[in-house]
Amino acid sequence: MEFSRTLSRFGDEIFAALDTKKQEMIAAGRKVYNLSVGTPDFETPEYIRKALIDAAADPANWKYSLHDLSEMSEAVCAYYKRRFGVAITPSNVQSCYGTEEGMGHIGMVLCNEGDTVILPTPCYPVFIAGAKMAGAKPFYYPMNEETNYLPRLSDIPDDVADRAKYMVVSLPSNPTGSVAGSETYEELIAFAKKHDIIILHDNAYSDIIYDGVKGGSFLSYPGAMDVGCEFFSLSKSFDVTGARISYLVGRSDIVAAFKKLRSQIDFGMFIPIQKAAIAALTGPLDGVRKQCADYEERRNALCKGLREIGWNVNDSHGTMFVWAKVPKEGVSSTEFCMELMEKTGVICTPGNSFGPLGEGYVRFALVLPPKKIAEAIKAIKESGILED
Repeated sequence: MEFSRTLSRFGDEIFAALDTKKQEMIAAGRKVYNLSVGTPDFETPEYIRKALIDAAADPANWKYSLHDLSEMSEAVCAYYKRRFGVAITPSNVQSCYGTEEGMGHIGMVLCNEGDTVILPTPCYPVFIAGAKMAGAKPFYYPMNEETNYLPRLSDIPDDVADRAKYMVVSLPSNPTGSVAGSETYEELIAFAKKHDIIILHDNAYSDIIYDGVKGGSFLSYPGAMDVGCEFFSLSKSFDVTGARISYLVGRSDIVAAFKKLRSQIDFGMFIPIQKAAIAALTGPLDGVRKQCADYEERRNALCKGLREIGWNVNDSHGTMFVWAKVPKEGVSSTEFCMELMEKTGVICTPGNSFGPLGEGYVRFALVLPPKKIAEAIKAIKESGILED
């Protein structure tokens, strides 16, 4: 059988390969420290779990929902006002099963075959996959040390910007951990208006920012609602990753088009999950703030600890990730990750899975407590891998 040529646009999924190797090591009785996949190890708040359990106990909630509950849409609107100071209406909101799925589908809403989209590099892999599924051609702007891991709009030629359909911005950035100030967002809005381009902002980590900085929303800046949308996720803030709760929020015509596509492939989010989302959106935020402090403690433990054993790693400014240069010359990021896993049991993600400028780096996820992170650092030191 000949399968779709669309599949040839994608490489192998690195997380599956890492998981296979991890399972082999565990089966062999090896100690592993899994710092690869960004799945929070914190417990989902009890009040969110209870909302889902109570809703699941009602047989009426096991039917197709067919649409977002008005109660949930209103809860998103109220949350945006409470948390970000942004006034929106339900016409500005549409749910999806996680930002990964949303970004994977949005290209089919905004692009035709052969259109240009502007993506950061390095970036989360689904940004690239979503463009490819739409048949679009990516143009990459660098997010590297030279740009302080922020967008530098002068790197995008005018002719590229003029023909591009949308530009993805992810701040705080996965995988680099960079955080932007107001000047960056204001420049992006002016750029979008000048070139008639849509800005798609990935707002998954606004609640995980360090060193006293408070995260916000792209949509809080004047003119942002005219030029784009953002994907807002509950996964990392409220530890509901498996429930896959995310929203496209922003310009109403884009949201309506996204909703039309979803109506062709989906019968709506499971009602008990919608009830859990409502509980999260309307509940207390003190746990979210406490968790951010815990992530910052982990960031400090990992980055400082690695520097103390001779691996010069810069502090992450946000997200639950740390972006680190491969500390060995002439070794690819994949080769180094596999060697690190074999010699120390420490699992991280090779940077080349995050796009063209990811090679030469690895990404650590802050998904272990400081004590376990210290153990991992000790294993790295004792392995001698930094001295080879």
